[in-house]
Amino acid sequence: MLERIREGSQGPWAMAIIVLIVLSFVLAGVSSYVTSSGVTAAAEVNGEEISQQDVERAYQSQRARLEAQFGEGIGALFSDENYLRDFRLNVLDRLIADTLVLQKADELGLRVSDKQIREAIVQMQEFQTAGTFDNERYLMLLRQNGFQPATFSDYMRQQMTREQLARAVSASDFALPAEITLANALQQQTRNAEYLIVDSAPFASSVEITEEDVNTYYESNLAQFDTQEKVDIAYVVLSVDDLKGDVTVTDGEIEQYYTENSALYKTTEERRVSHILIEFGDDEAAAKDKVEALAAELANGADFAALAMANSADTFTADNGGDLDFLTQGMMDPAFDDAAFALANVGDVSDVVKTEFGYHLIKLTDIKPEEVTPLADVSDDIRAQLATDKATDRFYALQSEMANLAFEVADTLEDVAGVANKSVQKTGLVNAQMVPAPLNVPAVTSRVFDPAFIEEGLNSDLIELNDDTVAFVRIAGHEPQRTQSLDEVRTRILAQLRADKAQQAAVEWATNVVEQLKAGETPSLELGDVTLSWESKEALTRNSGELPRAMVETLFTLGNAAPNNIDIAELGSGDVGIVKVTAVNQPAALAEEDSAALAQQIATANAQTGYQAFIDALRNAADVKINL
Repeated sequence: MLERIREGSQGPWAMAIIVLIVLSFVLAGVSSYVTSSGVTAAAEVNGEEISQQDVERAYQSQRARLEAQFGEGIGALFSDENYLRDFRLNVLDRLIADTLVLQKADELGLRVSDKQIREAIVQMQEFQTAGTFDNERYLMLLRQNGFQPATFSDYMRQQMTREQLARAVSASDFALPAEITLANALQQQTRNAEYLIVDSAPFASSVEITEEDVNTYYESNLAQFDTQEKVDIAYVVLSVDDLKGDVTVTDGEIEQYYTENSALYKTTEERRVSHILIEFGDDEAAAKDKVEALAAELANGADFAALAMANSADTFTADNGGDLDFLTQGMMDPAFDDAAFALANVGDVSDVVKTEFGYHLIKLTDIKPEEVTPLADVSDDIRAQLATDKATDRFYALQSEMANLAFEVADTLEDVAGVANKSVQKTGLVNAQMVPAPLNVPAVTSRVFDPAFIEEGLNSDLIELNDDTVAFVRIAGHEPQRTQSLDEVRTRILAQLRADKAQQAAVEWATNVVEQLKAGETPSLELGDVTLSWESKEALTRNSGELPRAMVETLFTLGNAAPNNIDIAELGSGDVGIVKVTAVNQPAALAEEDSAALAQQIATANAQTGYQAFIDALRNAADVKINL
């Protein structure tokens, strides 16, 4: 069984899943999976702690992904305490599920080899340049996210071990031929229909509405007549972009900036090196003897790549003769850096170098020298940067002065606007969902709909809309939430009641027609001055838009033989439909390729259900304590 599980985790499909799982954490900033000591556990799973820090990192990671996908608008959801609580609980539930799966994988003795880890890393698109694994990019991203190659490999091993079990559980699902046939018949079946659409308008004139009807509807639907609170927001907005047109940048300033920031216009020297790593293990002296012996072999002409492949503890680079690709200073351990950039010529090999990872021998294999970009090539960029810098300086000076005036002259924004040579604008009466840009951000909406702020009637403090835009607001008008009186909404209620009763009368008329047809009679289809006639449609699908949605849904609930092949449907327009099945058209047998695709869809759906059941079973059998 274990062998089959291991084999199931080898394919490209499994590797693709692993890439998605791992990088959703790594590139969102999860820098460690080790629980910090001294941190109160958010949960305990069979005695294993999930720290508050773990939950916070996972929460920030998931929130960052949502904000990247849906933009800043998602921030309004996170300002809701109930949503935020539920979101964090869902994050914790996922961490508990991950822990349970990993514990089960360890119990079953599942393992991932170093070779599998290397292959998975090489396949990650985030570590590739032009479709090829880029070791420099790999090392850079690891450093940015707080990983060393060894700890990242451990992290990958943990994720891939968990994925072995997840893949084994999911891969056990399949679809039977009968399921495929039935699913195809249900999904692709079409129906022929005859139908009538009964207009409710002719019934409206005979509808009677009493005062009691109006009062009852009003009392039963008071929430419909609640108006939303509205405010008229007076505001002044200042942004860096507003000020760029007021600043000038001279050629002399550009030249000075270029000179003072010359390092920005130089490409850093890069060195390609290979290394041999001998880890300390339990006997550091023995490790040093081994690396010195290798150094002696190199001095006597031994091939560096061959020795790296045979001896280096860095198994990922050992297969490539120890090649680390191009490095810049600061990318590696300081001692490693110093030794690599002290080598004078391509082909030179360092003395033994000690780092926290062990002993190294380093060989210089290539050099990309420093290059300087001419001023002419970057002049426009520097001009734009200096203009932004000057506008930003002016922005901060103005906003400080405006903030002082907003406090000192608190009953008007005119003085605040005058400082920046701007005018006071107003939104008109708007509810919380209709606040226009650029004010439609939580920092503003939470303030202008704060009862205390409304009652105070004074200027706000400075409100940051984003990094380079600020606003000052005050309430110029206010319309509180209230329930409209019956007199205010009487006309609306009368119209609604008339429409409802007209549709109900149409339902009764249509029901009578259907009952006569089921009884084998021929009903009259005269409706006022109009005589309705049956119309027909052929090969209607479940998603057809040729008839109103309610009629299509009703059509696919009916049988193919009288009296169960006809029924009515109340339409959203207020009218009523009568629909009758005249034929059920079964789809043709699936081609082999289509059958395989449908089988995969069914198996995937079954796998999702089965995997969730597996997680539920693990949790039911586990000792899970949540500390909130």
